[in-house]
Amino acid sequence: MSDEGDTSPAQHSAHSPADRSLAVMTLGAMGIVFGDLGTSPLYALQDAFIGAHGMAATRENVLGVVSLFVWSMVFVVCIKYLAVVMRADNNGEGGILALLALAITPRTNTSEQRATTADREGAGRSHAGLFMLGVLGATLLYGDGAITPAISVLSAVEGLKIATTAFTPAIVPITVVILIGLFAVQSRGSNRIGAVFGPVLLVWFVAIAILGARGILLQPETLQALDPRWGVRFFLAHGWSGFPVLGAVVLCLTGGEALYADMGHFGKRPIRVAWFLVAFPALVLSYLGQGATMLLSPEAAANPFYRSVPPGFLYPMVAIATAATVIASQALISAVFSLTRQAMQLGLTPRLRVIHTSAREIGQVYLPTVNWALMISCLALVVGFGSAARLAAAFGLAVSGTMAVTTILFAVVARRMWGWNLGLTVAVAGLFLIVDLAFLGANLLKLLDGGWIPLVFAAVIGTVLLTWRRGRALLAVAAGERAITPESVAAVVASIQGGSVTRVDGTAVFLDARGEGLPRTFLHNLKHNRVLHERTIFLTVETALVPVVAAADRLRVAEVARGVWRVIARYGFMEQPDAKGILASAASMGVPFVAADTTYFLGRETVISGARPGMARWRERLFGVLLRNAQSATAYFGLEPNRVVELGAQVEI
Repeated sequence: MSDEGDTSPAQHSAHSPADRSLAVMTLGAMGIVFGDLGTSPLYALQDAFIGAHGMAATRENVLGVVSLFVWSMVFVVCIKYLAVVMRADNNGEGGILALLALAITPRTNTSEQRATTADREGAGRSHAGLFMLGVLGATLLYGDGAITPAISVLSAVEGLKIATTAFTPAIVPITVVILIGLFAVQSRGSNRIGAVFGPVLLVWFVAIAILGARGILLQPETLQALDPRWGVRFFLAHGWSGFPVLGAVVLCLTGGEALYADMGHFGKRPIRVAWFLVAFPALVLSYLGQGATMLLSPEAAANPFYRSVPPGFLYPMVAIATAATVIASQALISAVFSLTRQAMQLGLTPRLRVIHTSAREIGQVYLPTVNWALMISCLALVVGFGSAARLAAAFGLAVSGTMAVTTILFAVVARRMWGWNLGLTVAVAGLFLIVDLAFLGANLLKLLDGGWIPLVFAAVIGTVLLTWRRGRALLAVAAGERAITPESVAAVVASIQGGSVTRVDGTAVFLDARGEGLPRTFLHNLKHNRVLHERTIFLTVETALVPVVAAADRLRVAEVARGVWRVIARYGFMEQPDAKGILASAASMGVPFVAADTTYFLGRETVISGARPGMARWRERLFGVLLRNAQSATAYFGLEPNRVVELGAQVEI
């Protein structure tokens, strides 16, 4: 699978538009994608020495742990994500749900077409398992999105305590103010934010690289940590007692999943260029420099990052670090926006208000409801934990869990979509999974110290997602039970063809989720008003398991009866349906549509909790609340409210 934009440098001059565009996108990616990974030196290494399972800052331990940090970045970020997993893009989009969509996309090869019923049933069960796994990974990423801004900004502001303890009471209030400001500017869009944040984060990477190089010059022995054998020696020396340190090592990988999820915002090439040219070298230098500081002064393990800063530069470094951690939060916030939009289009969440923040990049969106919910969660974590060291215990479990889910889904995609043989799949994905599970196991040891936080997030959000999906399925079944039989449909069509139904001027559009038979709203209108519009259109919008549907595959049009048309539009899970745009396109295919005299008929169901089997009573009530608070179809499809007629119905599930 080739990467988009991988063009030979010889094809462009040094100042060609393509190169300038790559530079701009690379700078933007640096600001959005690598903020989380880039600011992990603030808190990651210290957790290995002062956390609940901290190690003594001896020479052997320092060199061993720093070696684990460096080679974990090489293996997980450089090899797993940038070299391998990012090849599994769904038409340019990445992330858990985009990967899930690839994993459950039906195959169309000859052997699949000859599959038996038992085979198809087995595939259905397999898809159900993959779906649940994908939902688990998505919910863990939500927890990561709430914890990242809290710990990142808090760890930066805590640098003020190094200068003087007088700042200690103000740490939490300052962090709260900064986070409120961050979430307040989200509506400006990731493209505009990245244009501002990119240069700031570039300054951050240069600063930590200089600090790291300074530490190396003061204590060159730290360069021995570049030898991976120091990591091996660490585990040989400590055995299972050294296993918990992986819970700290994984903190240097936070943001790796966001890197994959944000791929649709910037593309693969700018992300790779930003990482290998700037971010990765700076991070390696930073961890080596912190290791040098601890070799010179073991008590610096309490905060090796700020202890590496010369006293005269402490306040400027706190300012740069605070700005950088604000940016760090952006990577996860953008990823959560993209993830929620994908979930909404795939029918996992109620319709939410989506604001497109870029006319050129369809992946750049802002969801107000999600934004403010994340803000409240972040503020609660900052106030509840009060320090980055305590919050670090809650961090890592969501990251390692999501990474493991990504590996499993990637293995399925490699087998099903790329045709990898079993040996190659086990060799590649199996090695990734061993590392992921090691990180996950180490973080489970921190469960009682705060690791339960992301699990609570996952449980709450997962309950909402699965309740909505199950409720919609039950609603569809209940609606189908009231649908008229094929014979009755034929009778209605015959009466229309025979002219026995009174026709009135105008165009009526009936939104229909089923795409077959006759819409319930149409039957209600025909029953109670006893008229049929001269031009009647049944409109169905389907969501495909691809980010964007090709224009040639967008519409299917058929004439049901005289003057009655069915229009089925297919959209990808990263696209926003536009009802008037669909009908305008259908008009070019022969469907009579005049926007000025069109009335849209929508159905609105009121759920009644009944005794019939389906869901627990409390879940039925939860589904009812979600249904009532979902964005209306009028707003979702961009319809003019004064041209909409809603026909209500009570449905028992």
